[in-house]
Amino acid sequence: MPSPRVIVTRPAREAAHWAALLSERGVNALALPLIAVGPCTDPAARQALAQARRNLPQYRALMFVSGNAVVHFFESDSNWPLAQEGQAPTAIKTRAWAPGPGTARALEQVGVPRAAVDGPAPDAPQFDSEALWQQVAAQIRPGDRVLIVRGRSATPQGAHESEQGSGREWLARQIEAAGGQVEFVVAYQRGAPQWSGAEVALAQQAAQDGSLWLLSSSEAVAHLAEALPGQHWGAARALATHPRIAEAARAAGFGNVRECRPALEDVVASIESAG
Repeated sequence: MPSPRVIVTRPAREAAHWAALLSERGVNALALPLIAVGPCTDPAARQALAQARRNLPQYRALMFVSGNAVVHFFESDSNWPLAQEGQAPTAIKTRAWAPGPGTARALEQVGVPRAAVDGPAPDAPQFDSEALWQQVAAQIRPGDRVLIVRGRSATPQGAHESEQGSGREWLARQIEAAGGQVEFVVAYQRGAPQWSGAEVALAQQAAQDGSLWLLSSSEAVAHLAEALPGQHWGAARALATHPRIAEAARAAGFGNVRECRPALEDVVASIESAG
């Protein structure tokens, strides 16, 4: 049985990347972003971001909640502290923490040395803050400063915080319990996408034709429900890359919800078995 059509709902940059990867594996994948991402426009947040960039070497580590956090923190050029001539890479104090391989890839793309990047073990059950902490906990000493680079919801009430939101708060508590100091900075803004008529039609069709919605954010699930008010999701199928996202999909009414690790191989295997 052929694999189902897959609707990739990540923000536009990541959705295009994942759709291409899946297409290379023979999966019929379409990008339909459910989160719009852009630079943060709040003047105070922009000022704090600029100051964080200047003070980067003062931090023991920077934790980037997503690839978009990386892109908007560095914008065009990386100013990651590099080893001086004759100095070993291990002499660089500042580390870059990535909760998953997509964020790690974004760090490498902006010029952060791979040797400076820490992330979950490749075989971790999930790519999230809990799995990341297992790898980096030993780095923190009393007084160390850690900067968490995040996004901000553009919804009026700041609602729909994603699983990254709860994860980063959990991580902050672990850092503080180890004697570290946690600071937050907003690098980008998230909001609901503005769909074209064709995209609305695609979403309505995919709600009932057996397509498989690849969901990687609880916030995206909320945006989907808001974009199609009154839509019945009982016949819809979803593949969620985290238990909290699966819970959100079930709460939204999806009739069939499966879970898998967010690694490409696991996603492809789950799609093929869902055919």
